Amino acid sequence: MFVSQPTLDAIFRGCVLAALAIVWVVILVRVNGLRSFSKMTSFDFVMTVAMGSLVASASQSTTWITFLQSLASMAALFVVQFSAAFARKSSKKLKRIMQNEPIILMRDGMIFDNALAQTRVSRDDLVAKLREANVGDFSSVHAVILETTGDISVLHGGSFSDDLLHGARFIE
Repeated sequence: MFVSQPTLDAIFRGCVLAALAIVWVVILVRVNGLRSFSKMTSFDFVMTVAMGSLVASASQSTTWITFLQSLASMAALFVVQFSAAFARKSSKKLKRIMQNEPIILMRDGMIFDNALAQTRVSRDDLVAKLREANVGDFSSVHAVILETTGDISVLHGGSFSDDLLHGARFIE
């Protein structure tokens, strides 16, 4: 593709094509916006993983056609993501279908075992997140929420507004 010596060609091709693919991704992000790689929904997470896979595929292309196919696939993913974001914004029903809802795992120092069971979060994982957030006592925890991204938010300390729980579901 670039030079006649196979080993050098593989190294040179990998470096050049990876760099070109990254530049292409940067251009797509500039066109589509910073939200392109956010972790607001599971769809966004899939987009990020798929884009990484396509960059790897592009960097390993052995022909210009396969390289261009990878670049076209990247652009198509951005179009699909943009369309999905627009659809979520336009329709509450589509939003419910496409987006997970946050789940309250703990509130006012009480752990909700049913929520842990349904979300498959272990008590040990929850306690680890509490330690990570520097929680010194369960009673100082206002709420722990499993976010739509799979992240766990720990709300503790001084003042607390119930508005922070907007959209979060309580599992009985």
